[in-house]
Amino acid sequence: MALTGLFLCTFLVGHLAGNLQLVFSTGEEGKRAFNEYAYFMAHNPAIKLLSYVTYISILFHIVDGFMLTIQNKKARPVGYAYNKPGANSSMASRNMAVLGTLILVFLATHMANFWWKAKVSEDKFPLHVKEISFQQGNEMTGQVQKQTIKLYLTTAGNYVPVDGFIVKNKTELYEAQLNAQKVDLKMGEGYKDLHSLVFAFFGHDKTKQGFPINDLALAGLIFYVISMLVLGFHLWHGFSSAFQSLGVNHPTYTSWIKKLGYGFAILVPGLFALIPIVIFITK
Repeated sequence: MALTGLFLCTFLVGHLAGNLQLVFSTGEEGKRAFNEYAYFMAHNPAIKLLSYVTYISILFHIVDGFMLTIQNKKARPVGYAYNKPGANSSMASRNMAVLGTLILVFLATHMANFWWKAKVSEDKFPLHVKEISFQQGNEMTGQVQKQTIKLYLTTAGNYVPVDGFIVKNKTELYEAQLNAQKVDLKMGEGYKDLHSLVFAFFGHDKTKQGFPINDLALAGLIFYVISMLVLGFHLWHGFSSAFQSLGVNHPTYTSWIKKLGYGFAILVPGLFALIPIVIFITK
């Protein structure tokens, strides 16, 4: 439990660092940076190996947690005649199994909404597309019309047209003999647009008047924030407890480990919760 717990703490830090790009990198550059990061995480051999280790660690942590809870119940089938647990233990430490179960529920829904759609679902996943608008004049009528073209980002680092135009350089555009319905993605493997998936999930229609009580994005936001609060309570006890289980228990070091654990339990889940809040408010 201690080893897998601490390993999953390092996973949280890495996952958070990548996800913070959603709010700190904006515009087309931010969208591209996040989608390129997501592609790297899914295709780099070393990262893929770490992913399998993470899956195994999560499963082991869950199974071992349930086993330990059962063992504890069997060790004391009859409760104390008088019990004042708050005298020598925190609320988080007494409810680690409950907190862990709630985190498991969150993981299941989180993976269904993002991981499953991106990696397993057979539905056609949208590609990273950007739009470019320009003015095009008609020599016959003298009228100027606004044209919009769509380009998808390829893993080669360039953009391929999807609606009949290609970009020769930053200022010159010319029509290509290309049908939008017959674009062959073999021209360049497109980046999956995970950025838009996240923003579509937590974003909402801001044209509506009043607070969006019935908005599904609000329900998703509340569930996510509450889940991060649960994770924070789980880490509040689990972080320092893992070091104690490994024998790192010393009058000098233990107090600093606990302080580090409290900071970790507040900062990491807090920043995770901040991401959908910012998306919901601003996007």
